[in-house]
Amino acid sequence: MKKRKNVETKEKRPFPKKALLISLFVVLFLGICFCTYFFLLLPQIHLKGGNTITLNYQEKYQEKGYEAHHLQKDLTKKVSVKGKVNSDKLGSYEITYTVKDGSFQRTVTRKVLVKDLKKPKLEIDDSDIYVCPGKEYEPVEVPASDNYDGDLTKKVEVVFGKDKKMVTYQVQDSSHNKKSVSKNIYYEDKEAPVLTLNGNEEMYAFYGETFHDPGATAMDNCDGDITGNIQVSGSVDSSTLGTYTLTYESKDSSGNTASVSRIVTVRERKGIIYLTFDDGPNDGTTNVILDILKEEGVKATFFVTGKGPDELIKREYDEGHTVALHTNTHDYAYLYSSGDAYFEDLYTVFNRVKNITGSESKIIRFPGGSSNTVSRKYCPGIMTYLTQEVLNRGFRYYDWNISSGDAGSTTDPSGVYWNVVNGLRADRANMVLMHDIKSYTRDALRDIIRYGKDNGYIFEKITMDTEMVTQKVAN
Repeated sequence: MKKRKNVETKEKRPFPKKALLISLFVVLFLGICFCTYFFLLLPQIHLKGGNTITLNYQEKYQEKGYEAHHLQKDLTKKVSVKGKVNSDKLGSYEITYTVKDGSFQRTVTRKVLVKDLKKPKLEIDDSDIYVCPGKEYEPVEVPASDNYDGDLTKKVEVVFGKDKKMVTYQVQDSSHNKKSVSKNIYYEDKEAPVLTLNGNEEMYAFYGETFHDPGATAMDNCDGDITGNIQVSGSVDSSTLGTYTLTYESKDSSGNTASVSRIVTVRERKGIIYLTFDDGPNDGTTNVILDILKEEGVKATFFVTGKGPDELIKREYDEGHTVALHTNTHDYAYLYSSGDAYFEDLYTVFNRVKNITGSESKIIRFPGGSSNTVSRKYCPGIMTYLTQEVLNRGFRYYDWNISSGDAGSTTDPSGVYWNVVNGLRADRANMVLMHDIKSYTRDALRDIIRYGKDNGYIFEKITMDTEMVTQKVAN
């Protein structure tokens, strides 16, 4: 038999306490040496604002500042700063700060995070919504925009609350910034009808003549057209001079009411004013003149040329004014050189108006008027011929008996105004010559119209039935 070997069991000896203490002392000593080196021997840099800064997208980066010192020496001015921040691009950027003092150098880093922190914009307020009874609220398209993503309109979500008594419009950008606007919904009609007068707020009636009330219209957000519900109070007695008030009132099915009033002044009738404009149309003046005529409820006559925008001639016609013929070229030497030349010029502008309006106009005004003498230089006796020949061809020509002076020495609105109003007479048709290419005529027009209204004149446009106002032919 084999003899068993005695196996000795070795016990683990404990680590000597003396060795442990020595190890701890060494570690502590090294730590103290490191700290001493770091805090005393290396330069120190302190970053104002912290080592990490968050910047909003497109927000300009501004250095927060820093301080540097070494062994009680101020080294701030010796700090070298490197690195750039592009705030137009999201991301992380580093700015390094380095300072040297002798053989010692220290570098620290500031991290700048460019993030989209701004919420999107929703172009809607949080005011309450009122919906007509029995109807449902229909969401509207709400424009939304973001400083980083741009247009987010198509990403707007609509969320209804319980029983559709609240609606929330919400949108989120690519950086998860959210914006929402909530609105309460009430199913009741709180909106009054909209009453609109036909004609002007101030009108004139003439003594002894029947006043025809142009009335009004009424539209309601829930009931639609309720013009038939309008009640009119007040009346106009044209047999008595004075001022009268007509009040129009309308009520919708929810009991909301609205009213408007019109002032009617009964005056004695005086003369007629024909406002006529030569040489247009012209953008910047003719269009404003048309606006004023529309607002004042006045019709006028425009003697047009071959120049200016077609759309203004179309507007003159569509708004009920008379589009008459002046000349195509306004070249005296050409159009007064012979009868053939004049009619070639006339029929050119005649065709222009017909092509634009679809209607033939045979109301004309001679350049310079029928009494002009400049035509003698080009063809003696031509005005005597033309004034008769245009009538033979079915045209009617109109001169003037009041000149605004805007084609001569008058170059301000005040002068135009006084030239016109001082020439008015109650016992005749007042044919007023003006030019719609003149800014000062444009600026005087409203005052001229209001003077005429205040003094009992009426305004009319020239028609083929209007009696011709002519001057004495001098060639």
